Order: sequence, then structure tokens, then C-alpha cells
Amino acid sequence: MVYINSWQEYQEAAEALYTSSPQKTRYCVKWKSSEGKLVLKITDDTTCIKFKTHSSIFLNRFEALNRSLLQKMINRRPPAIPIPTPRAATASPAPPSVASGKQESTTQSSSTTPVPGGTAGGGVKKKKGKKK
Repeated sequence: MVYINSWQEYQEAAEALYTSSPQKTRYCVKWKSSEGKLVLKITDDTTCIKFKTHSSIFLNRFEALNRSLLQKMINRRPPAIPIPTPRAATASPAPPSVASGKQESTTQSSSTTPVPGGTAGGGVKKKKGKKK
């Protein structure tokens, strides 16, 4: 395990390590509040790079590194999904489940009536006590 003292070197090495083997790379963040120490570690099982700091100045840089690594992790292309062949240009009616769902929701909302004896606005009734 190698601790790198320069933030710029660590960031470049971490991004290069992830780029070289994205399937194996792991990134770990440890915050030790009792010591006020932040430890960052990135490894691909053969190379391990670490950075530690006590300074709060590195928090913005740490967030920027996280955003950069997450962006690289997200930018993978999903596996190809087969596209269905185009059908004839005939108009098909909406599926019955969709049409009946719309009708049910309108009839339910129009048939709701207030419950007699209920309190308006959902408040709680006060208990009546004896007058003194």
C-alpha cells in the first residue's frame, strides 16, 4: 500500500487505475471522527493507492474526485436491447386495462362524499368537560 502525499498525483493515479480495470477496481472512503482523519483507498487487487489527510481543505477536492469516478462508472453503455420490427401502420385501440383504469379513477373521485358527523379538515374533536 502506497500513501500518496500530493492530491493531484492521487487523483490522477486513482482515475488511471479505474480506467485501466473498471471491473475489478474498488474505492473505499474512511472517516475517523475521533482523529479527524479522512482516508481514501482505491485498489484493483494488484495495486493499492491510499491518501490520508487531516485538513478540511481537501473536502471539496474529495467531492470532485467522487463525482469524476461516479461519472466514469455510470457512463458505461448498457447491453444492446433488440429492437422490435416495425408493424403495419394500422391504428390499434388502447389496451382495455388502460381504458378501464381511467374510467375507474374518475368514477371513484366523483363518488366520494363526506362522512356525516366527521370533522372538517381532519381535526380531532375536543372532549367536553364539566363546567365549574
